[in-house]
Amino acid sequence: MPKKLTFFQVVTAAVNDIAKHGFDNVARVRKWVEAIRQAATAEMVNSATVQAKLGGFLRGAYNRLINRGLILKQHPGMNKFTLAQVKPSLRAELDKRILASANLIKLNREKAIEDTLRRFEGWSTSIPKGGSKVVDKNDEKANVVKSLKQLPFVERRVIIDQGHKFTASLNQILAEDGGAIAARWVSNWRQRNYNYREDHKERDAKVYAIRDSWAHKAGYINKGAGYTDEITQPAEEPFCRCFYEYIYHLEDLPPAMLTQKGREAEDQANAMMQQQ
Repeated sequence: MPKKLTFFQVVTAAVNDIAKHGFDNVARVRKWVEAIRQAATAEMVNSATVQAKLGGFLRGAYNRLINRGLILKQHPGMNKFTLAQVKPSLRAELDKRILASANLIKLNREKAIEDTLRRFEGWSTSIPKGGSKVVDKNDEKANVVKSLKQLPFVERRVIIDQGHKFTASLNQILAEDGGAIAARWVSNWRQRNYNYREDHKERDAKVYAIRDSWAHKAGYINKGAGYTDEITQPAEEPFCRCFYEYIYHLEDLPPAMLTQKGREAEDQANAMMQQQ
């Protein structure tokens, strides 16, 4: 039985053949397109392996943030009892995120293969019948294999990005169920080699009101730097590492965010605590 060719060997044979014969008929191109497709699919790391790695990464994040309670660092004022009450919703988010992430990996793989075939087909149909002696075969091979060569890096970035999105989703669910009234934006723009967005840097440390929270409905707070639903959320945009620190009590807000009614409510609360 002849030894099965690697993906790169198939691409090399395809480029050599087209360079020699050119686009003399559709069948020749189709033959190589199918051969490249099969070789690319066989060359990839098993998708189940990548999905298992991603699932393990997200489960690890869930265990660290929820089971060990580290998520409470971003929710000053919230207790473990409230976290325990919200756990079913947080667990459902884990299952949903694993499923969505697996589908994203599948789509990225399909796109990488289609990009590869499109590059080869576009190049091969540009070579005149009879072939060409001026073709730079090495350049053409490098161009064809580009998407597949980058795929492992892309998949690693997807796993990391999905981790950030998952964490942001858990925080949002906990904030909504726990009654957060505002959120302070935290940007990692100082982090070395982080390709931050300039508008995210400008949001750093600003406090945004949560529309229709109990404090907002009561007229105790103004919108501060704005409402959270007026801007993109942390980790919403690709590879964003920003996050919110959620605020639950009037006394933890910047003084300028309290309305007159809010200041009076805070004064009353302080007076009651002193009487106890």
